[in-house]
Amino acid sequence: MKALVIIGITAGVLAGFWAEYSTPLGLITWVGFLSWACFFAAGGKRTGLLKTIPANLTGVLWGAAMVWGASTLPIPGALGISVAIAAFAMCIQARWSVLSFIPGAFAGTAAYFGNNLDLLSTSLALVIGACLGWISEFAAGLIMNAGSTKSDATATPDAAAAAHN
Repeated sequence: MKALVIIGITAGVLAGFWAEYSTPLGLITWVGFLSWACFFAAGGKRTGLLKTIPANLTGVLWGAAMVWGASTLPIPGALGISVAIAAFAMCIQARWSVLSFIPGAFAGTAAYFGNNLDLLSTSLALVIGACLGWISEFAAGLIMNAGSTKSDATATPDAAAAAHN
């Protein structure tokens, strides 16, 4: 089977479960999908997971800082100033390798704003979404490696896709 078909199947099954059960658990479905996309955009695998989660979560915190700054600064333009400072910080924090995925920070901020400033629900959905991305990729790798020889056992969906292209 082609690698993209297999990852499509694993992601599709998990996405269906996420869509069905996230809302009853008090989690916003699209927030999980956002971090799932960040996982793949960050390169997938363990590295993508370890880039996505910290970046997404700092984005949530920067979003909360923007709201706090806008409500605390007693000056005109407080919102713009707060957003400018936090956006600058989201870029500068990328100097630290753990927080190097700048789009993940901006996605976390957007999710926080889009989820009614709910820090806990947003953070949980972001972490779960990134983990679902990792699980979908890992499961695809297991399926691709099923029945392969020992020398092929290190194949991944990405490696298989490259070999078939």
